This record gives sequence, structure tokens and C-alpha cells, in this order.
Amino acid sequence: MEEYMSPRKPNMESTIYFGADGWWHGRVTMGVKNDGSPDRRHRRAKTKAEVRRKVRELERLRDQGRATTAGRKPTVAQWMETYLTDIASLKLKPRSLDDYWSKTRNDIIPGVGQHRIDKLQPEHLERMYRAMLDAGRAPSHVVKVHRILSRALKIAHRRRIVGENVATLVDPPSIDEIEANPFTKEEAKAFLEAASKRPTFMRWIVGVGMGFRQGETLGLRWSYVDLEAELFRPEWQLQRLTWRHGCSDPHACGARLHRFEPCPAGCARHKSYKRGCPKPCPKACTRHASACPQRKEGGLVFTRPKTKKSRNAVPIPPVFIPFLHEHKAGQEELRAAAGELWQEHDVVFSRPDGRPLDPRADYEEFKELLKEAGIDDRRLYDGSRHTAGTILNELGVDMPTIMEILRHTQISQTRRYVKGRSHLSKDAMRRMGEFFVPAPTTADPEPTETRTETTDTRAARARRRRRIR
Repeated sequence: MEEYMSPRKPNMESTIYFGADGWWHGRVTMGVKNDGSPDRRHRRAKTKAEVRRKVRELERLRDQGRATTAGRKPTVAQWMETYLTDIASLKLKPRSLDDYWSKTRNDIIPGVGQHRIDKLQPEHLERMYRAMLDAGRAPSHVVKVHRILSRALKIAHRRRIVGENVATLVDPPSIDEIEANPFTKEEAKAFLEAASKRPTFMRWIVGVGMGFRQGETLGLRWSYVDLEAELFRPEWQLQRLTWRHGCSDPHACGARLHRFEPCPAGCARHKSYKRGCPKPCPKACTRHASACPQRKEGGLVFTRPKTKKSRNAVPIPPVFIPFLHEHKAGQEELRAAAGELWQEHDVVFSRPDGRPLDPRADYEEFKELLKEAGIDDRRLYDGSRHTAGTILNELGVDMPTIMEILRHTQISQTRRYVKGRSHLSKDAMRRMGEFFVPAPTTADPEPTETRTETTDTRAARARRRRRIR
């Protein structure tokens, strides 16, 4: 009795055949799609050996669970929008998310946005980075773009949308870390002397003398200041966030503000803009949320610090306490003078009507104080946080203690904030040299004549030795 053999191939077995178009074709069963239909992938080649190699490679990815999902892959622009809207927004802080969106709109989408995500090659990224550098972008900016794109592609790889994260095959430009330029002790005193003539004197005492970040200083609230225990608790920070549309059609909402053509040469409309004329809007522009009647999540807002360590209490130097009491009494006088116009925000440093200080105005005041004190231009971070860390180090405070005061999570981060001084290095090397090559001793003075005879003669010492024996 002959055994009947079904012509049907076993499940999950691939098929290779020669087509009427002169190509060899391969069909591989990968499983099922989301809608339940079979997921059959197609490969073709001019020779049977080549199509067999492609089929085996696809089978290997299927068996290892590394095959990409079925369906047409999105473009880089489409995936970046999905990533930022649905994935990154659940984890990133608002300011970080704004930065991701900005670099995506201005760099990633114009550079590689139209490529399908599974067709993106390392060469595409390298050409984009080269173009950005040629356009005057700083290497640090290019590295940030690379990290944002790499993170988005990493998520796409985890979800089997792409077979490989091509950003890991690209080396971004090297960047030279910006060297800190803190105040010297003399410069810090000159800066605070200039600030003492302004109503915001205590704001600069806290920033320079305690190393608080700008947002932490402007976001300090009296509810988290314990003058008896002499502690600041930086539970909140003040930040300016980008407005978001609250309407259903952002493109139509900003219709009157859209500009699709670049500004003409010698544009007078944007002559006061520090960064020059803004770029034209994309065709499907959804910006201009600041003009939306239902705008939300923007302007000056109180946000939590980035890390839990940043919220640790910081001791207040005892000599600052009388100044803080005086500052609080002055604020009470402002509240009484403002009357109904006072807006209560419980902030330590406020405007005359109770609102928090504007970070932009605060930055401009810092630059003005530099000029008044005769100090060369530098970053706000250098004049506050870096200065506090460096002066603490010069005063002999050890690194772990400085790390606690600045509320860093790693001591390596603290070391980047503390800059050595040339005069301290010179003194240290002087002591090192004296350790290895001691300074010559002074010559013995010339012998002088003794008028009184010593009682400890040679004969007496000999008698003592005989008695000991």
C-alpha cells in the first residue's frame, strides 16, 4: 500500500521559484499580521543561489525573533513625530522635550526626514552632520542631534520596526568641553559689591555664595525656607516653557502668523532679533501656539528639579540670615504698597507686584553687573555654580562635601565644576619640590671662645662608661 504524500508544504516552510519575469522569487512565511492575515515576505534575485541566500537570512531573523514587523515603514519625519508625541513625552522634562522638538524640526527633518526609516544608512547621517558643521553649527549641537536621533532609532529597533540602529555605526564629531571660567575671590567680592546697590542683592548672594542654579534661585519659595534651622529646600524651579496649542486645528489657528517665504535682504522687521530673521514656516506648520486662545503648558511655570538629589536641603551660611530677614521685611513693605495689585506666588525673589523674576531680565542684569564690577564677560553658570564650587575647594573643603552642597549625583560631575587656580598649583609644586629636594640648611656659625669651663669633660664621660660596664 503506497503512502499518500500531500503536495502542500509544511507550515512556515519557504518557497523558491523562477518567475515569468526572468527573476528568481522567494516567499517566506513570518507569522501573522496584526489583523490576523498571514505575513508572507517576498525576496527576489537574478540567480537561484542569491535568492536562496536572501530567504535563509530572512528565516534566520524570523527564528531568532529579530525580524522587523510587517507593513510599510514610516519615514524618519513620521517616526520622530510619533516618538516625541507618544513616547518621549512620557519621560522627558518639559524643557528637554522642547529641545528635542526644536532640533527635530530644525535639523533632523530637513536633513534626513524623507528617508524611510528602514532605508536610512550611516552615510545619510554623516552627510547631514557635515552639512550642519559647514553651516556653522557647533560640534556640541551636532552631538545633541545625534543623541536624539540615536535614541529614537533605538526605540524603533526594540519594537522591530528596523533591523538595526544605524546611528550606532556613526561617530559624531568630537567636542571640546567648555572650560569653566569662575570668579576669583576678588572678582566675586567685586560682583557682590556692585549687586549690593540693587534690590536684587539677595538673589545674587544666593546664586554666587551658595551655587544655586538660576531656575532654583528664582523658584525658591518661603514655604521651603527654614530660617531657624538655617536651611534652603529647593523643591521647585522656575522655567519658561514653550506654549502648546489647546485647539483642535493648530495649523488653521496660526494662519495669520504663517510665513512661507524667507525675509528679503536687509529686513527691518526682525532687526532687533539676536539670531537674525526666523526661518520660513513648513507647509503644514503647527507652531505659533502663543497666539492660540486655548494655549496651555507655557510661559513661566514652576517645575520640579531634574533629579531627586537636586531637591536636597542646603545649609544657609549663618551670616546670610540677617540679610534674609531684612529682605523678607522689605518684601512685606512691597506687598502693602501694591495692595490689590499684589500677585501672591510665595517666591523669595519677586517683582514689585509679587510675580517671580523673569529669567531673561535676570540674565541681562547679570551682564550689567559684570560691566559695573569690571569683570570680563562670562556665562551665568560660571559666575554662580562654578564659582561656588571653586571657592569652596580653595577654602579647603573636600570633594564629597562640595558634591553634597552642589547636589550632584556623581563626584566626577563635581570635579568638572571645580577649577584649579594657578597660584594654588604653583604653591603645591613648590611643596612637592621641597619634598624631593630639601632646601639647603644654613651653615653652622663660627666657633666662639668659651669663658666658662664645661663640667662634662672627656675624663668624666669615660668614668661613666666604666661604671655602666
